[in-house]
Amino acid sequence: MNSNYYLGNDPQSLLGDTPRFFYGLRRGQDGSLYLMRSDQIRGDDAIQLNDPGEEAGNYTEFEVGIDFFEGRDVYHNKVFENLRYEQYRWDDRAMFYYIDDDGQLVVRINNGYPYEELTAP
Repeated sequence: MNSNYYLGNDPQSLLGDTPRFFYGLRRGQDGSLYLMRSDQIRGDDAIQLNDPGEEAGNYTEFEVGIDFFEGRDVYHNKVFENLRYEQYRWDDRAMFYYIDDDGQLVVRINNGYPYEELTAP
């Protein structure tokens, strides 16, 4: 929903052709899934793409607006040891992913979801 009431530049115009939302998916050591959602208009949202480690394990091909889905090989091993998000995508829509009571991955588009507050390892 766009608002006609703002002071200064229209926040959406600050991004130009860049999608507003970043969605990063990763799997923890215990197999848990973690989703990071970053709103690029918010000044306090940041994306940490690589975890600390040897430089050879970093993913260096990151481009704003370009999706990436090849973080694991056919044997489910990480392709880049330090890469935090094994899959990520960009979108202009506010999407809210969650696991429903049947264990299915579901997405709500422009309709929020009350996430449980967790601290990721």
